[in-house]
Amino acid sequence: MCEANVYLLDEDGNEILFLEAVDKILPEGDQLCLENIFYEKKYINAKIKEMALVDHRIVIERIRA
Repeated sequence: MCEANVYLLDEDGNEILFLEAVDKILPEGDQLCLENIFYEKKYINAKIKEMALVDHRIVIERIRA
């Protein structure tokens, strides 16, 4: 399987699970559209901070408007 779990960095730098089994990330301006293998979608104003695909994990960081 090629999906990854996406974690959101909180204000203290802790990683909080945001969405499991993500297989698609689409940039839309300042937003990311994340879609998992169950067709669940989440939108967030964020940027990708780290991708470790061998470990199946992606870390994102919220963009403040």
